[in-house]
Amino acid sequence: MEVVGQLQKQYVDFITSLFREAYLDDQYVQLQKLQDDSNPEFVVEVVSIFFEDSEKLLNDLASSLLVSISLFWVFILCLRPSLLLMVVLFFLLFLFQLYSQQQVVDFKKVDGYVHQFKGSSSSVGAQRVKNACVTLRNFCEEKNLDGCSRYLNLVKQEFYLVKNKLETLLRVSITLW
Repeated sequence: MEVVGQLQKQYVDFITSLFREAYLDDQYVQLQKLQDDSNPEFVVEVVSIFFEDSEKLLNDLASSLLVSISLFWVFILCLRPSLLLMVVLFFLLFLFQLYSQQQVVDFKKVDGYVHQFKGSSSSVGAQRVKNACVTLRNFCEEKNLDGCSRYLNLVKQEFYLVKNKLETLLRVSITLW
């Protein structure tokens, strides 16, 4: 029985640290309150759906921000360029990338994905993910591709951190109760 008591204390300490370090906010507590005897797996189910949806949203976000240059690379690979031609081609690639950044990214679409991700993060109490999404949306509004790319990486990092921590938390809670 003493082992169970120690595990319960570690569980409480762990969940307290998640709130203290702002991985989770009060919305997670609200989610837990919705779980009852009629649906004892409610939190696990909601969080699992959040994980699945988030993976898809992150892929959609990354695809939307990706500047396509594949046709240009096909052109380069088909040639046997001299050094001078290589320099010219790299210069053209540079110009193409500049043009593409201004023309290809649909910031409204990106913002829609971020808005959706922010909402789902908020609904499970993933505070740091939600906060990173707020900043990412600001970069979308500014049409700042560099800022969007940097913050997408931060959003991914925060998501995978909270995912790991929630998986641990849920695993321990299932074991204890």
